[in-house]
Amino acid sequence: MKAFSLAHFRLDLLALILLTLTAAPLRSAETPPKGKPVLLYSRHHNAPGETRYLPDGNFKDILNRLRDEFEVRVHDRPLTQQTLAGVRVLLIANPGDKAVGNHPAPPHFTRPDVASLSKFVENGGGLILLGNQENHNLEIEDTNRLLTRFGLQFTNAYTDAKKLTLPKDTPVIGGLRWGYYTGNSITLAPKHAARPRALVTNDRAQKPVKGPRDAPGVLLATAEPGRGRVVLVTDAGWLTDEALGEKGIGGITITEQDNWEIFRRLAHWTAQ
Repeated sequence: MKAFSLAHFRLDLLALILLTLTAAPLRSAETPPKGKPVLLYSRHHNAPGETRYLPDGNFKDILNRLRDEFEVRVHDRPLTQQTLAGVRVLLIANPGDKAVGNHPAPPHFTRPDVASLSKFVENGGGLILLGNQENHNLEIEDTNRLLTRFGLQFTNAYTDAKKLTLPKDTPVIGGLRWGYYTGNSITLAPKHAARPRALVTNDRAQKPVKGPRDAPGVLLATAEPGRGRVVLVTDAGWLTDEALGEKGIGGITITEQDNWEIFRRLAHWTAQ
């Protein structure tokens, strides 16, 4: 009787182990463990010697905050299939136009760049590109050769610093307060295959904190070419340490803003 009970116990134990193993989901050896999506802050198109938006300067805070949710990389190498491998979101701020001081001129977007970045986005990558106001050495003409692939264009119409409370029905960032520190505008090609759309249109009922310029038009737009996503913003200063810390830029301070949360949501949307 004892021998029978021991054998019966062993059979039941073996059956339980087999049931547990077959019920548990198995990870394929070819499937890598999930980690943080990679966000690359590319400095390739910034003018050497330009001190705005440096990763160890006034863009340090935004990049540090992003590291909680992204694997953040920073480099100034050309954007090729190799340097974009594994990247989920590409961030470019204020692509430069002319040389600064005795430094070499910055590389503009070339035809190979346009082809490479278009393919990157259409295959599922995300692109966030930040424009700016005048006198910030912002390159427009060649940048627009890239943006036209997504039905978007920068245009030199400016809006001065203001705090915009976004309508609650705005996708992704509705109801948040944007501390906007002056920038250009965006035009859209409405029938473009990339489905460009205005996410934030300048609300002229909300007046600038300082300055007379208040151009009608789009301040923040998106597009969805192929399997990827694009966010185009007309200001880069809103993400600086001074703006996020509500210390102000150029004597203008915008308080009680949600700039970090706005960018965080846009980054997640772009990363899908």
